[in-house]
This record gives sequence, C-alpha cells and structure tokens, in this order.
Amino acid sequence: MSVDPSLALLCPQPRHLTRTGGAVLVDTISIRRDTSLPAQGYRLTVDVDGARIDAPDAVGEHYARLTLGQLPSPTPTVVIEDWPDLAVRAVMLDVSRDRVPTMSSLKALIERLAGWKINQLQLYFEHTFAYAAHEDVWANATPFTHDEVRELDTFCLDRHIELVANQNCLGHAERWLRLPRHQSMALSPDGFDMMGLRRGPTTLDPANPAAFEFVASLLAELVPCFTSNRVHIGMDEPWELKPERIDEYIAWMHKLCDLPVLRDREVLVWGDILAHHPALLKSLPDNVTVTEWGYEADHPFDARARALAAADKQMWMCPGTSSWQTLLGRTTNMRANTSAAATAAHDHGGTGILMTDWGDWGHHQPAIISLPAYAFGASMSWCAATNSDLDLATVTDPAAVALGDVYLATAAQRPNCSALVRHLYLPQARVRHITLDELDGARDRIELGVDLLGDRTDHDANELRWACDTVRMALNDAQARLENDGTLASIPSDTRLRLADQALDIGERHAALWNQRSRPGGLAGSRRWFTRLRESYLAGGPVANWPFPEIDVSSGESQ
Repeated sequence: MSVDPSLALLCPQPRHLTRTGGAVLVDTISIRRDTSLPAQGYRLTVDVDGARIDAPDAVGEHYARLTLGQLPSPTPTVVIEDWPDLAVRAVMLDVSRDRVPTMSSLKALIERLAGWKINQLQLYFEHTFAYAAHEDVWANATPFTHDEVRELDTFCLDRHIELVANQNCLGHAERWLRLPRHQSMALSPDGFDMMGLRRGPTTLDPANPAAFEFVASLLAELVPCFTSNRVHIGMDEPWELKPERIDEYIAWMHKLCDLPVLRDREVLVWGDILAHHPALLKSLPDNVTVTEWGYEADHPFDARARALAAADKQMWMCPGTSSWQTLLGRTTNMRANTSAAATAAHDHGGTGILMTDWGDWGHHQPAIISLPAYAFGASMSWCAATNSDLDLATVTDPAAVALGDVYLATAAQRPNCSALVRHLYLPQARVRHITLDELDGARDRIELGVDLLGDRTDHDANELRWACDTVRMALNDAQARLENDGTLASIPSDTRLRLADQALDIGERHAALWNQRSRPGGLAGSRRWFTRLRESYLAGGPVANWPFPEIDVSSGESQ
C-alpha cells in the first residue's frame, strides 16, 4: 500500500482515508454522536472549519482524537472513516520470568499501547503478585501489590484499556512447588525428565483437593483487584500430566469456572492442550474463551481456528513478539506469525488478538525490541487490509526493526529462539548448521543496525547496544566452536578466558541497565545465565544440568 508521507506516522493505518487537498491549523474540534457508525468507530473530518468527530460512543471519539493527534501540523485536510476488525486488541506481558517492570516504566508502556488503540493489557503472573499468605514465594521477586494493581487498573481505564488478571492455575507452578510446604500438591513431587535433563515439579495435581483449594484461594485474592469481567487462568503446558489423565484437565477447568469469583466472568484458557485433544472441546464450560497460541511463521492458526469455529467456541488468536531467547528479536517471523493470526481470527469468527511477550529463560531482550510487534499486532487487529505492509521502521524504532532481522543471517533456524544465540542459553549444545560466512553476515547486520542508532544515548539505545554486544559474544563463541569440533570444550583455553571476561562484562552491564526500568527482584535469576556461562567458559565445559537447576526437595532451594 502506498502511503502519503504526511500520513505515514498513522498507526494503525485507517481503513478509509480521503485527502481533500491542502492543510490547516486545527484550533476547534466539534463532536457529534452518530450511532450508525460501528462500535469503537469514528469519522474524522479536517477542513477549513477545523476538525469534526462523528462517533457512536466515547471510545470511538477517543480513537478519533488519537488519530488526530498523530497527524502533522499543519494538519492535512482529510476525511477518515475507521473502525476495528476485532473487538479485542490485547497485549500480554510476562512479568514472572525474572523481569518485573517498575510502575513508571509500565505506565509509559501503557501510554504507548493506548496510542496504538490497544484496548486490553494482561500481566502474566505465576509468583509475582503479593499474595497475603505466600511471602516465602514472592519475597525476592519485588511483586505487584494489591494497591499497585488497583492503581494500574484505574490508569488503564482512563485510557480505554482493560487490565485483565492472568494467573496460571495448573502448569508453570515451579516457583510454588519447589517449596516443601507445597510439594505434596505436585503431580511429580520428585521432579521429572525433560530435554534430557532433570527438572523440579511444575504442574499441580488436578486430583488433589489441596491443590484446588490453593488455586481457589489465589483467584479469590487476585481477581477482585481488577474491574474487568475477564480472567485468564492459563492451563498451558502441564508437562507432567499423562495422556491417560487428560479427563482430569477438563474436570479441573470446570471446577475453576464454577468458583464464585469466576462463575459470572469470561474465563480465558490457553489452547495448546485443546488443540492436541480436540475431543475435549465439546466439554468446555460455557464461559470459556480459547486463546490459541503459536509463535512461528507457519503456526497452523487457520486449522486451529477452523476447528474451534466448528465446535462453536469463542476464540482469540495469540501470536508472539518473537523476542524472547533472541536478544534482538525476529522481526520477519513476527510479521508472518501475526499476519496468520489476524487472518485466522478474521476468517473464522475470532473476536480478539492477544500479542504475547514472554520472558523465557531470563527476559533478556530489551523492551524496545518488542515495540514493533506491539505496533504490528495493534494494527493488524484494527484493520488487516490496510496494515499488512505497515512500515514499522517509521512508526517505531528503525534500529530495533533492523536489528530484529539479524537472526536471518543464518539459513539454520530454530523455533522460539535465534539460532545465533541458542548456545548461550544451552552451552552444552554443539554449534553446527551455521557457517563462518554466516557469522560474518550477522556481524554486518549488527553494524547496520548500530549505525541507525547514531549518537543516541537514551536508555533504549543503551539497551540495544548491550544486546548487540551480547550477540557479538555469541558469534565469537560460535566461531571458536566451529573452528574446532562445535563444542564448548573444544574452544582453546585462551579464547575461553576472553569469552569469560566478556560474559562478566555483559552481566555487569545487564544489571546496571536492569535497575533503570525493572524492579530488583528477578535480577539475580536473569543475570545467573551470564554467571553460569562464565563458569562454563572457565571450567571448559557446561555446568551440570543446565539450564534447569537441581531442586533439593528437603530445602526447596535451587542448587
């Protein structure tokens, strides 16, 4: 789509825009209610008489004002008619994988999302809400307090954003189950094997009455802090739940949905288990909406949405920012993934897009790396027809967009991460399927992105430079491996010592940057990746059982 340069900053790009010639200084805005326009829609007219907004409701008027605010001054004379494809345009931020943002940084993000007509935010909780009886779980996490959540709820409402509770209620309970007083509620109290490594317990036992009472108590405390009528209860990836016990999964969901705190609410659940056990769809509680997630360009959103539509189930599609376990992102993958999600929602009656931003393995990616994905998700859920070719470098940060494609330097691609940095997270992995020429190509791409930063010294630029240096370390590591047999142990000792020094520096800079926008809780866990990497370089081999620490069930402490 060809966009008038004076209108290129509009995000989302509106569905109908007519230039009427000329430009004016707008000094008056008149408002008129027009109930013939779609919900959340508006008509914005700018001419010699000023600006006129026709809207069916206060929300549509708000969005018209946002669009007017994005236009340059003098303001082009235009007629814009606009409304959203999907009623729900949401972002989910993982605040449980170490990084918990400060209130000021989160409010700044909310302001940015509101400007792009996002109308829902979810904060993904595992252990980072200050539950009254569970200080032993969250004491070192600097969690959100009850008053902070209520404050954020009001802040969001003032910007026409719905803040939704999101508490995982079955799997991903490892922070709880590592404590002796909770281990009896686990499906596998002694842990289990995964990826060839031993993990501590992660999933509650749905047949255990104590586990249900525990989750019920969490929801009873959390949900009243939100004014939203929606609650996300998670239920994804219950790793230890065996297929022969899958009926207990749906029974657990019914028991939760029948709790007084959820009974009259819309309950959101992740779609992975339902996709692999489609027979369960007919048994879903009536108040459940399925949030189908997948993060690769080829995720089968269309097939999954088609199956949900055939079962007459409410659904949202949930793409990802493609930022976690990458440091610099995967811009091209994100665009394809989001486009597929938006198309499936539009074609099969989905009512929302939830753009997910995870923090797997330490949440190391700079916040700015996710901004292009937020903008694209917002735009594709608003009007896919006019935003599929949205110029993200114009509406967000050009350096972040460019650096987000460094991962394409290698033909070898891996799901849910960048192949260029995977060995930083898994030092035991053998580096292969990457060539020395590709490593040089990645270095060239990094330099092009850094050049776009110019002499900027803002926090975003400093974080991007840190991420670039971390990826450069990964490239140096990979080159040293490829020049030998591909393993960390094969790297010459003098090279390993230089890499150990780099890892130390990266970890120290990571901590300094972290403290400017994130709470201190979680820093030690996030920095641990660089500390353990340095230990691996010094030892000449990966630390045992990386990345999942052994859990001493007698003390509940990570070893």
